[in-house]
Amino acid sequence: MSLIGVVITVVVFFGMEGVAWLAHKYIMHGFLWHLHEDHHRKDPSSFLEKNDYFFVIFAVPGILFLALGSFYPPAHYLLFVGIGISAYGLCYFLVHDVFIHRRLPFLRNSDNFYFRGIRKAHKVHHKHLDKEDGECFGMLFVPFKYLKEAQKQA
Repeated sequence: MSLIGVVITVVVFFGMEGVAWLAHKYIMHGFLWHLHEDHHRKDPSSFLEKNDYFFVIFAVPGILFLALGSFYPPAHYLLFVGIGISAYGLCYFLVHDVFIHRRLPFLRNSDNFYFRGIRKAHKVHHKHLDKEDGECFGMLFVPFKYLKEAQKQA
């Protein structure tokens, strides 16, 4: 991988946090609330949620960039955009679904101030059962107040 490929991948990865924040606040808590609502009002007997459709919706751009970058040589740099999007998607899945919501049986015992801060911020997000008045829409960048609280717990 070239240096420019690494730079593109890293910039896109971190830029995806902004995309995820905006999508969560204005799409998931906006006009597609009907798909996200069951995530805030979880049915404990169901493993899958309508909210899981967002995995497919958000995977499409990554797949398209990977395909365009792989099969259309003049746009090879798009491959790195796709890698950045896909890497963020993997991290989002691991942090949100596996670590926070414990939908799979690993990463449950991870305990450091950053992970406690992520869990706290997400818990604050989920205290709102309706689409309005939400907070903490990001995933990897945690508001400092939750990191400070988590660090005190250590």
